[in-house]
Amino acid sequence: MNRVGKGTARGTPAGVGRDLLTFTPQPVPPMSAPGPVRWLPHLAVVAVAVFAAVSATEDIGTRPVGIAHAALLVPALRWPLPAWWLSLAMLPVLSLWPPFGPYTGWAWAVHAGLTLLAALRNPPRTMVVTVLLSAVLLLVLQLWGGGIGPWYFTVMVLAMLALTVAAALAVRGTRELRARLAEREAALVRERAHRTVLEERARIARELHDVVAHHMSVISIQADAAPYRVADPPGELVAALADIRGGALEGLAELRRLLGVLRSGDRPGGDAPGAPQPTLERLDDLLAGVRAAGLDVTAVTSGDRRPLPEGVELSAYRIVQEALSNVLRHAPDAPVRVELAYDRATLRLRIGNGPARRAARPSPGAGHGLLGMRERAAMLGGELSAGPTSDGGYQVAALLPVPAAPTDRTDEEPTA
Repeated sequence: MNRVGKGTARGTPAGVGRDLLTFTPQPVPPMSAPGPVRWLPHLAVVAVAVFAAVSATEDIGTRPVGIAHAALLVPALRWPLPAWWLSLAMLPVLSLWPPFGPYTGWAWAVHAGLTLLAALRNPPRTMVVTVLLSAVLLLVLQLWGGGIGPWYFTVMVLAMLALTVAAALAVRGTRELRARLAEREAALVRERAHRTVLEERARIARELHDVVAHHMSVISIQADAAPYRVADPPGELVAALADIRGGALEGLAELRRLLGVLRSGDRPGGDAPGAPQPTLERLDDLLAGVRAAGLDVTAVTSGDRRPLPEGVELSAYRIVQEALSNVLRHAPDAPVRVELAYDRATLRLRIGNGPARRAARPSPGAGHGLLGMRERAAMLGGELSAGPTSDGGYQVAALLPVPAAPTDRTDEEPTA
């Protein structure tokens, strides 16, 4: 006889059978609540088991059997289906043997609780099968087993099983709703982070628009003025310079048409749209501003300080600005050290602060300043790291590549 293959669907009778006969632990998870409250369902089940074992079995002759049956609620917190099967096997004895008569109602109530625990930790089809088997056993004992009591008792047990189904469906629905809400919240967090990155990239594009437009304008002006700096320039040179100027003007117009939309709208708390973009020459003014706000800042510069490409200067300034803003928000009384190290091909930044001496007040903002700093460093092909230090402070470190500057060529004025 061919055995059922491993690929048998879980919805087939074989799959349901495997679900019912599993001995795999299925622990009831704690509630999503702080402290001991999260174990409240487990404590409630244990309390019911103790009450049933102590109070409901005092009038029966073979009390240990009743205690063992009521105690099945406790292991059912981890192995619900094996406990349910043991209860199902004990029910005929507990229902038909006269010494257990006073415990019969409690026996079915405990079994309904076991059915609920099994339904909460298994697929709906398993819940349906366990409830049907319990109901069938009840009717068999009532109709062909000599009767276990008046018919209203059977109706009460069936009502308990129906309440079990309703409670299981309600808990399962609440759990699925919470899971969907958690997934949606996680998606919103990802979307918010993505939107913050896009907003920061748009801000960087607005700023770089000014830098690129400036260079394109300089190229156009120099190409237009170059023929007048040479006596009797060749016609080919004049035409080539005119082409350069025309290409620069065309590129500048295209740049403004494509990126100009990024300059539309107000920028709250930022520079005016027409203001020049800051460079490291304005770093002293920035440090003076944060000192006036009460921050103890020490600035150290090493290496040969020199003008850098405007994109590097702008990104470095913004990284230092954002790092100092974070210190003001989260550690306003901590000492800060700003280090700039000029190397031949890199600019190294380090903004570190000591531990905060008091709790900072809550501050508005999306809390994604690090994303912006990382975007600026990545745009230049650099690196940025940020994190707490061993002394309880915080440090932001960036390595920004500096493109090699073209060799300057001094044009000699023609002698008259």
